[in-house]
Amino acid sequence: MKSLSFQPTSNVKGTITLPGDKSIAHRALIISAIAQGTTSIKNFPANLDSLMTLSTLQKLGVKITKILRPNALSEIKIFGRGLGGLKKPRGSLFLGNSGTSFRLLCGLLSGQDFAVRLEAGLSLSRRPMRRISLPLRMMGARISAQRKPHSANRREEYPPLTIKGGNLKGITYKMPVASAQVKSAIILAGLYARGETRVIETVKTRDHTERMLKLFRADIKTLRNMIKIKGAQELVSPGTINIPGDISSAAFFIVLAAIIPGSRLVIRNVSLNPLRIGLLRVLKRMGAEIKVTRSSARPVTNFEPAGDIIITSSKLKGIGVQTEEIPSLIDELPILMVAASVASGRTVFAGIGELRVKETDRINSMFKNLKSMGAQIKIIKRGNSENIIIDGVTGLRGGRVKSFGDHRTAMSMVVAGLAARGKTYIDDTSCIRKSFPDFLNKLKSLLR
Repeated sequence: MKSLSFQPTSNVKGTITLPGDKSIAHRALIISAIAQGTTSIKNFPANLDSLMTLSTLQKLGVKITKILRPNALSEIKIFGRGLGGLKKPRGSLFLGNSGTSFRLLCGLLSGQDFAVRLEAGLSLSRRPMRRISLPLRMMGARISAQRKPHSANRREEYPPLTIKGGNLKGITYKMPVASAQVKSAIILAGLYARGETRVIETVKTRDHTERMLKLFRADIKTLRNMIKIKGAQELVSPGTINIPGDISSAAFFIVLAAIIPGSRLVIRNVSLNPLRIGLLRVLKRMGAEIKVTRSSARPVTNFEPAGDIIITSSKLKGIGVQTEEIPSLIDELPILMVAASVASGRTVFAGIGELRVKETDRINSMFKNLKSMGAQIKIIKRGNSENIIIDGVTGLRGGRVKSFGDHRTAMSMVVAGLAARGKTYIDDTSCIRKSFPDFLNKLKSLLR
């Protein structure tokens, strides 16, 4: 555990670049591993989650060379083995607490003709997996999972999972839960299935997998809310992938600059995927002064839109955030709660129940922490839905807060502390390494 204490900052000024987008990095690794040819991935984010996917692919027989530079851009090279080139690992595969690694690899391993056991860390072992195992079983994968007889939902499944894949068939699957991880697992399994696999979304989620597969010349099509992919066709490496900066990591700096008077911040080359920028849309509605300049990269690097974000401090006001907006900002909800706590008026976040099943229960962690700092926050349950209502205060007060072992809670509370009156103590910041090891150093360079 690494505790931290800090005083409020007077303002935030400067220009920064950020490590590559974690969501894109997972997909770049996995798809490069099963493609024909060698792929260089530049601006690879050397966080614990991304490295977990990398090391797991190595255990599956994929050759990967890496140049990981602390506080600088990192590059890795993947020697693709083709669709049928993965090897049975010597033992179980441990995925730590990386939910994206676990769920996407479930899809990939469902297409292999060997059995493998996937194990998880403490927090990931508490996260639901039936949303993944059910459609993969429908495709023909044999999956056994852990059940908890004393839980509220006795049918729910949890890690560890054992998967025996191969001989898959295409299915049409309508998503009951908005989840890019579930969608991606089905699509990856669809690469190995007979015929066509179709995924129907009622609420659109981030489309990094679809974009990446198109870059690798997969036979994949998107028509409104349906994704279609044909199996048994080899993927071809584009040679080089440049990953833009992580918008979820940028979120903490964006909110900090927006709520600290006298601040101006420029963040270079950030991912601007339309299904990931809900944070920017919400903050602009709250009155934040944010300017976005899109970059015109070469086609091989422009599989994902990217650009610069310029933030100037401004007075925020409370707004309503609707249920259908949540998938585009699910990871940014904790830091948006901090923004709402110091905005004038009331902010309502509707339909935020998925926060209960993240690395920690983020509804609980943010409620307790912000309440202890003087925020006016309450949770309203209506049937199966949960809303958070926050009435802005003139300022938060410093105090003792907890990370709850969750990286996004920890970074959100660092931002809250820098905007509060008095000193703030956070019990553990080591969990930040999960997604953004260099967060505190980047932050220090901007504080005045």
